[in-house]
Amino acid sequence: MVAADRRIQDDLDTLLEALPPRVRRPLEERDDLHDLLEVILDLGRVSEARFPAGDVPLDQREVDAEDIEYVVAHVGEFGGDNRAGIPRTLHRISAIRNRKDKIVGITCRVGRAVYGTIKIIEDLVSSGMSILLLGRPGVGKTTLLREVARVLADSARKRVVIVDTSNEIAGDGDIPHPAIGHARRMQVSTPTRQHSVMIEAVENHMPEVIIIDEMGTELEAVAARTIAERGVQLIATAHGNTLDNLIVNPTLSDLVGGVQSATLGDEEARRRGTQKTVLERKAPPTFDVVVEIQSWERVAVHQDIAQVVDSWLRGYRIAPESRWLSEAGEVKKALEVGPGRDARPPRPAPEAAQAPAGGNAPPTRVFLFGVGREKVEQAADSAGVSVEVANELRAADVVLTTKTHYRRGSQLVRAAERAGKPVYVLRKNTTHQIEEFLKTATKPREDGGEVEEALHEARIAAEQVLNGLQTAELAPQRSYIRRLQHLLAERYSVASTSTGRDPNRHVTYYKA
Repeated sequence: MVAADRRIQDDLDTLLEALPPRVRRPLEERDDLHDLLEVILDLGRVSEARFPAGDVPLDQREVDAEDIEYVVAHVGEFGGDNRAGIPRTLHRISAIRNRKDKIVGITCRVGRAVYGTIKIIEDLVSSGMSILLLGRPGVGKTTLLREVARVLADSARKRVVIVDTSNEIAGDGDIPHPAIGHARRMQVSTPTRQHSVMIEAVENHMPEVIIIDEMGTELEAVAARTIAERGVQLIATAHGNTLDNLIVNPTLSDLVGGVQSATLGDEEARRRGTQKTVLERKAPPTFDVVVEIQSWERVAVHQDIAQVVDSWLRGYRIAPESRWLSEAGEVKKALEVGPGRDARPPRPAPEAAQAPAGGNAPPTRVFLFGVGREKVEQAADSAGVSVEVANELRAADVVLTTKTHYRRGSQLVRAAERAGKPVYVLRKNTTHQIEEFLKTATKPREDGGEVEEALHEARIAAEQVLNGLQTAELAPQRSYIRRLQHLLAERYSVASTSTGRDPNRHVTYYKA
């Protein structure tokens, strides 16, 4: 976002006053104090300040019990979530306790009110639609919620109620921070009561808008549906970086309609070109719009969530609207071509997607479920193969999981298989087992003519479908060749799907 469009209120002086003098003085001497993120005080260790550029020690003397007690005496009362604050500020003080419940560590996180962050989604917020915000920790979800509350309460003159768990949005104390404008704030005594306070807000205070931070339980998802059914605009954040994460999350998928297995009739299965058992959305979504926050300057917007989820479950491409702010502060928009069936990102047309020189396929993209990233990267180095760890299910070629997670994550597994991805289950979660998997999944091509032969078969099949054949099954191929066959299907404007399990997994063409 253009810096001139933002105004930041950080109340740093108040936070510094709560720190022991010997910790405070080195901070006051710094030129980059306004970039401060956190101050860390751990018993028996040197105090540290965290900045975007790295951590900085503040004093050579170790933190003692008196330093901890000084901070505790200068902040608010700690709740059941071990969080406290400083009244009328947004700073968050978090405690680490020992087995006897004594505080032995403190994290002082700087809270900032950033005005002017709403411009990129202001039209959506003003539309009255319910909006769910996703994004990695620290990307600015809570900051954006705070600004949404202020704009709707002050500019739009709506009755806004904030359900404020841990006082994250409106700050500590009984008087909320001015950053929320005229919005009202309901405090939540403990995170386990957030769902009940959500319902209480609707029943007792006649809001037009309810704002909630960090929805993460099934009870909260149910409460959110109740609020939406009463016609109240709901704006919330939830755990998860992308819409993919949300759909495969068994706890929170109900926010976007939920997922269930359905059995199709023979004729319908043939028409769709799918197996008889498929995944379908089981209810109307609670939210109308999902916004993936990538940074303050860029978001991806999924509108008409019912249709988006239906398309995702059927394996079709989804196209979120990408929004960003230009250097002049103007909101720019463009449609992204999102991955769909087989999770294929945009690639060149088939005639340009030839086999790479030397006969080596592109790096295999692996989505990990219950397998450590570092262990996979270590195994890849040992095996001498090229592999990419995909952060999203839809961006992966294959899924790698363990026996335990395979049994527990049946919904994610079904979503992966429905999207045309092989699911590999490790017998043992060891580096050796992962190496064996990588050698199989990334086996280099030995016959350069294999690709051309498979594409020739695909061209004939595509022409047969265009000439009236209902379906055409291709010979089983590995994932890289199947991707090329799907691309060729797009060129011929025929539909395609992958069915079966490796090594018999194959592509089927049918009329779009």
